[in-house]
Amino acid sequence: MATIILATKIKAPITRCFDLSRSIDFHKISTAHTKETAIAGRTEGLINLGEFVTWEAVHFGIKQRLTTKITKYESPVYFKDEQIKGIFKSMEHEHFFNESGANTLMKDVFTFKAPLGILGKLSEMIFVTRYFRKLLLQRNKIIKEFAEGEDWKKVLLNL
Repeated sequence: MATIILATKIKAPITRCFDLSRSIDFHKISTAHTKETAIAGRTEGLINLGEFVTWEAVHFGIKQRLTTKITKYESPVYFKDEQIKGIFKSMEHEHFFNESGANTLMKDVFTFKAPLGILGKLSEMIFVTRYFRKLLLQRNKIIKEFAEGEDWKKVLLNL
């Protein structure tokens, strides 16, 4: 099992950061390079407790599907999505938000277990963890850019 922990300081209100992180529309923008699209469940807007989304994307040159469900939710400080169907043996992504003055600290804890036993474990160590770390860093960079600028309004207010 592999775990990626990231912390991103964002100069924006906690609710804006929280909502961008659970926005299906923003997720499509932040993962455009993987051709990620929502094909079932909640396919637009803000995902909430008990809801699921099925994503179709290209990772490692292979088109894949992943269905995740919001299993824990405490607005605007925490939510957790978990794989209910997909390539991983298991996958959980916890999102933590803490506001301090004009800043929000956004923390990701992404834990996954690759399939295929020892081959999966080797792939986690050699390249899969690095790949998903880079993907999450890129996503967080875009969340920061949108939240600190005016682009968040296009996503959250449909302006």
